Amino acid sequence: MSLSNLVTLLLAAVLGYGVIVAAMYVLQPRLLFLPDTPSRVVERDPSAIGLAYEPVTIETTDGVSLAGWYVPADAGRGVVVFFHGNAGNISHRLESLQIFNALGVDTLIFDYRGYGESEGAPSEAGLKRDAVAAWRYLTNERGIAPDRIVLFGRSLGAAVAAGLAADIEQDGGAAGLIVESGFVSVPDLGARLYPWLPVRQLSRFRFPTAEYLGTVSLPVLVIHSRDDEIIPFAQGEALFQAAGEPKRFLEIRGGHNDGFWVSGEAYRQGLGAFIDMTLDR
Repeated sequence: MSLSNLVTLLLAAVLGYGVIVAAMYVLQPRLLFLPDTPSRVVERDPSAIGLAYEPVTIETTDGVSLAGWYVPADAGRGVVVFFHGNAGNISHRLESLQIFNALGVDTLIFDYRGYGESEGAPSEAGLKRDAVAAWRYLTNERGIAPDRIVLFGRSLGAAVAAGLAADIEQDGGAAGLIVESGFVSVPDLGARLYPWLPVRQLSRFRFPTAEYLGTVSLPVLVIHSRDDEIIPFAQGEALFQAAGEPKRFLEIRGGHNDGFWVSGEAYRQGLGAFIDMTLDR
């Protein structure tokens, strides 16, 4: 190969790499927030699995209306606030609602801005406002005591739930926090998944779950699967290390999106034991 051809090839490679880097920077919101995967359409509601529920509307401080459900349990020992992952909407989480209902706790689940039937468009700051609005809805509008509320977040929702726990820490906080299939932060996860890209420099989002966990004093349960094909098990271990006492770790099996279901009774028992501990303190 001649020198000129080699130079041309190298320039093309550099240009191609630059295009990829630029595209990754510009397209980050579309890569992180996936409200249209599989759909924004709310396909089913809790009645489809035999659960009673109340449709709710939550208003944020910046005037966005969020759609959600309040699903009561017979025992009604407390309330779990469910912060879901980055894809789909609340109608894709009915199996989890069934699990919490069987454990005797009410559940508030809602869609972030830009998801499902909620207004607006998603952003990191916006999801933080959505989480605070859900908390205020429960504590102010429904009059539920903070020590009867457990925060639960899965995947991206783990960062949202941990962020809320940090925000309300100075006011006494919630009864407990559950982070399932979570990541340390967006830059940390991205750097591990794409080591050939300058992800830490490119990242427009933080969602620093581990940082949040280091600031809270409430009981924490970290749940992760060694089989998780999207967020490595090591990320769950790092979150557990970042959390203060009291804390528990529940190792499950199965993939990122179905581990809670594949793990069956082991998952339900671990979840139930933590909820019992937090609500019976």
